[in-house]
Amino acid sequence: MQLCAKPAIPTRRGLLNGAAAIALCGPALAAEPAGIAFDSLYKSFGVLGFQFSDRVTALRGQSVRITGYMAPPLKPESHFFVLTREPLAICPFCQSDADWPVDIVVVFMKEITPMVSAGRKVVVAGRLEIGSATDAETGFVSQIRLTDASFTLA
Repeated sequence: MQLCAKPAIPTRRGLLNGAAAIALCGPALAAEPAGIAFDSLYKSFGVLGFQFSDRVTALRGQSVRITGYMAPPLKPESHFFVLTREPLAICPFCQSDADWPVDIVVVFMKEITPMVSAGRKVVVAGRLEIGSATDAETGFVSQIRLTDASFTLA
C-alpha cells in the first residue's frame, strides 16, 4: 500500500498547452483599460488655467476606465452624458472651456443608451481624448472626453 502519491512530472503536451493558454490570455489581460481617477486628471489648475497630468497625457487615445456619477441627462436616452466625481442635482453644462469644471468628464457612448439615476455610481470605459473640443451636434465644450464608451453600474 502506497501512502504518498508521486509528484506529477510535467509532460511536453502539458507545457505546450500551458504556453498556448498564456499566449491566448495575454492579449486579453493587456486589453484591460487603464484606470484613471478624478484626482489624477490634472497636474495643476487655477486662475492661470490648468495642465493635464502626465498620466492622462500618456494615456491620450488609449482605452481607460473611470468611476463616477452620471449627471442628470437632458433626456432619458442619449448618446452622451457628463460623468461627475459626486452626484449632482443639475447638469454641469458650460458655455466655454474657460469655465470647465475640473471634476467632470464628457462621455460619448457607442450608441444611444438609457441613462441611470444621478445617484447611481457607474464605471465607464472608453477612448480618452483631451484638449478643448466642441461637439458639433450639441455645442457642448469639453476638455476631457471618453469616446466609443460604455458603462456598467458600480
